Amino acid sequence: MKHGDRQDTGTPGRLDRRLFLAAATGGVLAGGAAVTGCHSAATGRSGTGSATPGTDRRAESGESARAGDPDWRIRSVGPPEAIEGYTDKVSVLPGEEFGLYVSTAAPGFRVSAYRVGWYGGAQARAVWRSHRVAGSVQARPRLLQVTRTVRADWRRSLLVRTGGWPEGAYLLRLDSEDGHQRYVPLIVRSPSAAGKVVLMHAVATWQAYNKWGGYSLYQGENGAYGTRSLAVSFNRPYDSNGAEKFMVYERAAVVLAERLGIPLAYTTGVDIHRDPGILHNAAGALSLGHDEYWTPQQRAYITRARDAGTNVAFLGANACFRRVRLDPDATGADRTVVCYKTDYQNDPYLADHPDMPTNDFRRPPGASPESSLTGVLYEGYPVDAPYVVHRGDHWLFEGTGVKQGDSFDHLVGVEYDRVTPGMPSPAPIEIIAHSPLVCEGRPSHADSAYYAVPSGAGVFASGTMRWVEALMAGTRENGRNHGMDARTGAFVTRATENLLHAFAAGPCGRSRPKPRDNVRDVYASAPR
Repeated sequence: MKHGDRQDTGTPGRLDRRLFLAAATGGVLAGGAAVTGCHSAATGRSGTGSATPGTDRRAESGESARAGDPDWRIRSVGPPEAIEGYTDKVSVLPGEEFGLYVSTAAPGFRVSAYRVGWYGGAQARAVWRSHRVAGSVQARPRLLQVTRTVRADWRRSLLVRTGGWPEGAYLLRLDSEDGHQRYVPLIVRSPSAAGKVVLMHAVATWQAYNKWGGYSLYQGENGAYGTRSLAVSFNRPYDSNGAEKFMVYERAAVVLAERLGIPLAYTTGVDIHRDPGILHNAAGALSLGHDEYWTPQQRAYITRARDAGTNVAFLGANACFRRVRLDPDATGADRTVVCYKTDYQNDPYLADHPDMPTNDFRRPPGASPESSLTGVLYEGYPVDAPYVVHRGDHWLFEGTGVKQGDSFDHLVGVEYDRVTPGMPSPAPIEIIAHSPLVCEGRPSHADSAYYAVPSGAGVFASGTMRWVEALMAGTRENGRNHGMDARTGAFVTRATENLLHAFAAGPCGRSRPKPRDNVRDVYASAPR
């Protein structure tokens, strides 16, 4: 998402809403791109299966059998200086330590670590709570002028050991003594993903959009693109509530996956960049709702895993779009996300590494459009359009009751992808949803697509950034459902259940019907 979100309203969907009410109760909570839509982010904006939806083995025993804590949510954010913090690691293995750096205007604060999951619908469980910690207002942020990089570089407030913390996605909630709160996200990553579906948390993208201190990879303190950061640091808090990107684009997928009881592993894109071994023998890998910034290493390792039999899904749009570098700083390795974008030629690193620009993957030098992995190509922003089913008999849609032409209002947005004839993509590839839209006055389509490779791995791309958000549609969660209703939420929930069960069972190309290449037929009379 490029310039914030919009609250959209709309009319009810066209299918009989009653078809989906039962499913809803089982949901989360009840280069040379041929661009034909609006301009892309090159300008700086960026058969039937055997699934058994509703299975809840994890809820019968183990972690999710534990009682949840419904009070994990923030009640009062307060002013920016009320309380905020960051960690010195984006992830840790169970039992490892991390430093927590907090600034607050209150005399003291406490920290609670909440693991996100199903927990009977509570969505989180308190795993650890700190003692009282004396509060202090930490130093003003530093601005590194060369790259306009903001760093907090605060004194460490406490050292936290994660002994007894299960693998998973965590929200550390900071509670000041004057009643204000902020989140700090942390992943307790899995040492192995063998036989599991891996949830890949998009921490580089979280940081790219982070405006804390007045700068992000999109704008500077004056709001202009030309004064944006060229590199952003993990050594600073996240803006807003401290975990907005996780809450909007990832949390609902975590909760749903945990409810299903399938074997899961947790990691981040940064960790895959460092250690491709996490993907060894993984059953599947999920890129979540907004996963735009990748290193070339991460992309190569995901591609290698796919070619070894690991299923891959892209549940958002605009995935694997920006090519970034991870640099160290005095606090540790991979603490800075470097992306010069349209100014890539000004990056001093390029002089000795001419094949490592930090621009869009599809742009030269070394152009490699993301569609060769995702199957779809990011096209534009902003858009709000109905999602239109093209292959109602596809195994992904089993149990939803949909047929060709059925649609779901507002499900396509705010960014979208499409299968683009003439651009590199694996074949055969099957378009299973084909949604007409108009973006900045230009007609185009958003596509959901599926392909399989010789290893048997199946790859699905939703083609819309609202897929994960739609898991909460029709509920009071999030408050940003864009006018999507409960019927849409039930449809996306059931389709995602089908996907996750199929991924957990092994290479989809062996257990599910082969994709039928229909791109030429679909686009025979469509705008190109």
